[in-house]
Amino acid sequence: MALTKVIGEYETARTWFEGLRQQWGEEPSDWEERLGALAAFCTFADKDPDTMVSECLRESASGTRISAKGRRFYSDKIAEWQASVPGDRAAQGRAGNAVRSFLIHNGIFLQAGMQA
Repeated sequence: MALTKVIGEYETARTWFEGLRQQWGEEPSDWEERLGALAAFCTFADKDPDTMVSECLRESASGTRISAKGRRFYSDKIAEWQASVPGDRAAQGRAGNAVRSFLIHNGIFLQAGMQA
């Protein structure tokens, strides 16, 4: 599935941006780099950002919950993609952590992967 609009226009990408801005008290200076990492991961996973977040959630009798299966799938997929990112381990770590940050700011809690 190709992205159907500019990566920053997806609702979940806007949620991420707002979360970072609130957390830091200013707009992230590396926003374009973060968006680039997310776009590259979306291409690798063949999913758009909104779909990725929705696949990490499930409905239950008590409301919306995190899907362990979806979360595990994307955690593994991020690790696989991160290892394929060009550059040294630090560059790979930054890219993977950008995608993890995207999911975390959209309510999908992940364990840290390969550290930079």
